[in-house]
Amino acid sequence: MSAVGIAEIEKIRNRIKFCDYLCVAQLFLQDNYLLKRELTHDDIKPRLLGHWGTCHGINVAYANLKAHFDNDENYSFILGPGHGFPALQANLWLDGELVKVDRRATVDEAGLNYICHEFSWPDGFPSHASPITPGVITEGGELGYALANGYGMCLGHPEKTVAVLIGDGELETATALDSLNLNSLLDGSANGAVIPILHLNGYKISAPSLYARKSEREVNEMIRGFGFTPVTIVGDDTEEFQNTLDINVEKPFYIMKTDKGFGGPNRFHLSHQIPLKSPKTDDDELQQLEKWLKSYNPSSLIKEVLHDR
Repeated sequence: MSAVGIAEIEKIRNRIKFCDYLCVAQLFLQDNYLLKRELTHDDIKPRLLGHWGTCHGINVAYANLKAHFDNDENYSFILGPGHGFPALQANLWLDGELVKVDRRATVDEAGLNYICHEFSWPDGFPSHASPITPGVITEGGELGYALANGYGMCLGHPEKTVAVLIGDGELETATALDSLNLNSLLDGSANGAVIPILHLNGYKISAPSLYARKSEREVNEMIRGFGFTPVTIVGDDTEEFQNTLDINVEKPFYIMKTDKGFGGPNRFHLSHQIPLKSPKTDDDELQQLEKWLKSYNPSSLIKEVLHDR
């Protein structure tokens, strides 16, 4: 694959920023989705349910991989941490995939309002990935199956390339860890290529993940033991991510290091689920949420991103 140009780099950055904004809007807002007026308590959903912590990393991986494999019709992306559904739904909506199964999810402002209002809402979209989501075959709370599914897609299909994003907490499950053995069992020209990406953001629900406690050498040696070549991507810089993808590596296993909950309110930087618990009733938290949302400059960003589709 050839490196993307400067203009494409900017498009990727805008896409990530826009999808991050959509994640926050889905989690918190029941109205005023593009902040066309000052945020009020009435704009906040009465029940906040979902996960913010992994969303930024998902958006970074999704956008960069999509740009890298954009002209490959045999490329697929599999998301392991389905609890990061706000990010998956934001990307599926933006790519016009969601409207194929729900005609109300149009790729315009009306569709944006719809997906934000209906996220984690009665009779709307669930807080986790579910079978009603295009391409989803396991419920979002069931961690560990992503890598095995990726190898299943490539079995007997040498033309396929499947990128699989795995959470660092997810890699602690027996299913995910044992699936690494498939790298050797399904090796050969008769099968496609699986590209694992470990999202090493350091934390699971309430504690550091096992792989965050290990040294870089320990993690790399474990990956090498399964027959992969570990490649580390530190942070969310788009140009670095694209340059790393362009390096020709045999059987790469990418380790993407971004902070848990990156982009959220500073004192909740490592949050796993909802970083602000009471913006519906607390004035200070409402102001924090408004400042957070405005930092994305949504009104101008939506014009740029939708224009670049």
